[in-house]
Amino acid sequence: MRSHNLTSESLPPRDAVLTVIGESLVDVIIDSRNSAEATSHAGGSPMNVAVGSARLGLATSLVTHYADDPNGLLIDRHLHSNGVSVIRGGNASTSTATATLGPEGAATYAFNISWDLNGASLAALATVHTSAHVHTGSIASVLAPGDHTTLSLLDAAKENATISYDPNCRPAISPDVEAARSRAELFVASSDVVKASDEDLTWLYPHRSPEDSLAAWLELGPSLVALTRGPAGPVIVTRNGRVDISSETVAVADTVGAGDSFMAALIAGLAQLEALSSAGRQRLRALTLAEVHALAVYANRAAAITCSRPGANPPHAAELSPLTATALVKGS
Repeated sequence: MRSHNLTSESLPPRDAVLTVIGESLVDVIIDSRNSAEATSHAGGSPMNVAVGSARLGLATSLVTHYADDPNGLLIDRHLHSNGVSVIRGGNASTSTATATLGPEGAATYAFNISWDLNGASLAALATVHTSAHVHTGSIASVLAPGDHTTLSLLDAAKENATISYDPNCRPAISPDVEAARSRAELFVASSDVVKASDEDLTWLYPHRSPEDSLAAWLELGPSLVALTRGPAGPVIVTRNGRVDISSETVAVADTVGAGDSFMAALIAGLAQLEALSSAGRQRLRALTLAEVHALAVYANRAAAITCSRPGANPPHAAELSPLTATALVKGS
């Protein structure tokens, strides 16, 4: 297996559009609906976003951790087969998450996780400085010691890049809800784009509706906040208003990675709208509701395609109509 920690060949091209910072792990999937043996797949929310974005045409780098072990080899092959440039840090074994699928295909998780970027800080810093957009979330934003490095990298990226964040809350990893809420709000305030699920916001703020929490997050500073609500369809809110759309009807294989596919398509759609990077920040703030609607449809379609097939298997660009054409039609 090749080492990618600090070698020059591990560094992404200087014109990389997107850098994702976060965990890579192996999902062990147990389907309660049949008696088949457990299957293993490369996973982790940030890694899924990196793969999804690369499949949608963005030059993508991933700052992550996995080891030179069999699980790490599985991840390494998956990332490089999808064209994702990799910078690795840390010394622990590759993380795992066991997903048990219920009768409707929804997943519950058990984790064996570590998150550390020791040894990769300089390469990661060089990467975020040359990227138009930086994304993070999930375990990478709450689990020490790597969470502090993650936030420092976001701070370093702000001058040149727009920032996005998806808390993708994992109570099994960070059970202290008050600490998780405080950490999430810190990352929200550092971001231009935020996406969360209704499950995330219900856990973080049990005494108010997810929609009210979404509005409160918008007031912390982002230009765009998105809420995924499963069968109810997504909501996107900006300073210019709110867009609700219905979910797509698909035969659900499972929901693994659906939210990550939504996030990847959200970033890819904003790239098509020229709303990423420090130069695109004003464009992001000025998006029309027609453009936001097109963005919601695009991201929702990506999530639906992922739900229609097993595992975190996001769509390629050829499976989605270009967002810009849709936006122009709706805005005319």
